[in-house]
Amino acid sequence: MYQAAANTEAHRPWTEPTLTSYAAFDASTASIAAARAFARDFLTQVQSEHGLPVSSQVLGTGQLVVSELVTNACKYAPGPCLVELEIVGATLVITVWDSDPTLPDARPADPERIGRHGLEIVLAVCEDFDIQREPVGKRIKVRIPLA
Repeated sequence: MYQAAANTEAHRPWTEPTLTSYAAFDASTASIAAARAFARDFLTQVQSEHGLPVSSQVLGTGQLVVSELVTNACKYAPGPCLVELEIVGATLVITVWDSDPTLPDARPADPERIGRHGLEIVLAVCEDFDIQREPVGKRIKVRIPLA
């Protein structure tokens, strides 16, 4: 579930205006739905309060990607995960940190395989994908154009 409330704020005056929101989730399966709602609420606020265009496709894709990444964190990492959502220019940047240092392995598409398609889906719908090991765990960052 939500471990910390998140606020949208403008910051980083030396770069493009950026809107950012953070939330922490525990490892329960309820965290997956809470993370989807967090993404939906952030993108809705970006559109309604800041006037940035967010298509229904981007709204759905953002929720799907957050859901898949948080599902993996809940399934494979002990402990909480952190989700950061940012708008940088005309791009949604989603970052998920979890405590497991093992980097995920994207498998080739296999319609016969049941389950384990999450990373395959994320790679298919995101413009950019980056994984970095951290001193504790790993950080996955993806980018989705708003338009």
